[in-house]
Amino acid sequence: MSREQSIINNVETARGVTVSRRNHSKTADRVDINKLMSKVREEEKKQKKENLVFFGLISSVIIISGIIASL
Repeated sequence: MSREQSIINNVETARGVTVSRRNHSKTADRVDINKLMSKVREEEKKQKKENLVFFGLISSVIIISGIIASL
């Protein structure tokens, strides 16, 4: 714990701020890297599916246009 944080904690204790409130704010700042990585992976999968659908539609339009043009 840094000196500044220690001083802030002492001032909050003198004002009557409870320990549980301070501990709660510390845990609220934590980030779970596994959750973030899973969100990134889900977004990548979603983007790959969208790209696959888009390229499939484009290729279908090109093939159909080629068939129509050849008749």
